[in-house]
Amino acid sequence: MTKGVAYPFAYLVKQKKKESVGEQVNLLVTLDSNYLKPLRVMLYSLFVNNPQEQITVYLLHSRIKPDELYNLEQFINQYGHRLVVITVGEDDFQDAPVVKHYTKEMYYRLLAFKYLPADLERILYLDPDILVINSIKNLYELDLSEWMYAAAYHDRLMVKEINRFRFLEYELEEYFNSGVLLMNLTRQRELIDEEEIYAFVEKNKSRLILPDQDILNSLFAKHIKKVDEIEFNYDTRFYKYFRFLSKGKINMDYVMRHTAILHFCGKKKPWQSNYSGEFHALYKHYEKLAFENAVQIRA
Repeated sequence: MTKGVAYPFAYLVKQKKKESVGEQVNLLVTLDSNYLKPLRVMLYSLFVNNPQEQITVYLLHSRIKPDELYNLEQFINQYGHRLVVITVGEDDFQDAPVVKHYTKEMYYRLLAFKYLPADLERILYLDPDILVINSIKNLYELDLSEWMYAAAYHDRLMVKEINRFRFLEYELEEYFNSGVLLMNLTRQRELIDEEEIYAFVEKNKSRLILPDQDILNSLFAKHIKKVDEIEFNYDTRFYKYFRFLSKGKINMDYVMRHTAILHFCGKKKPWQSNYSGEFHALYKHYEKLAFENAVQIRA
């Protein structure tokens, strides 16, 4: 495997000054051009609701165009943060097995430690179909110690049993969602075997539904520290479910005050015209602000 190229875009941009700067937060995103619009919404929500944090966004990709990267750079700089682009080479993962309609990009978040700077110890991975509506400080500063990851699992009996049945030999107790992952990069470099991942995919091709998530749970579940899903990975599809189970406690007021991360899981997404859901208006609000306030550098 050839090493990816990491570089910050060196354009001069007037940055907003912060009254005080908190701890450096490292954020990982892995995507293609199709998700640049929701990425911008996610980043806007993160920036405005974490004003004291200094954020470096590491973008791992292979096919995003230079002008798209330039515009994203300007958007991030506009809020006083930094973008580092890491380009995966054409030959990287050339011999890695792929499955169904999933391409080699499914390996990016699992093997990101191979591309990220060697002195980087922790990073927070976020899917682009997310809104950050409160501080992520409690998540980012978690004591990982001997853990490789921190993540939430969605505690629904049917989900757990279906996934446990699919991978009986791996003795899954929970099935963690891979859309929000706090990563201990030091432990990952020590424990993750790239060839073991490839062998798992080759062996289980017919059983994989969400390949990167299936790999994460089957091979590394015992190395994942569990975090609260309501606070750090709230599945927006289950608002009524959460409210019912909590006897009304986890209502809209509770979510807006106590939840850090809203995750729009599933095939239906809030940027699609046919979407409906309790948090749709909130998403459209952030979407409007993200693009109203952005400086458009190039079309």
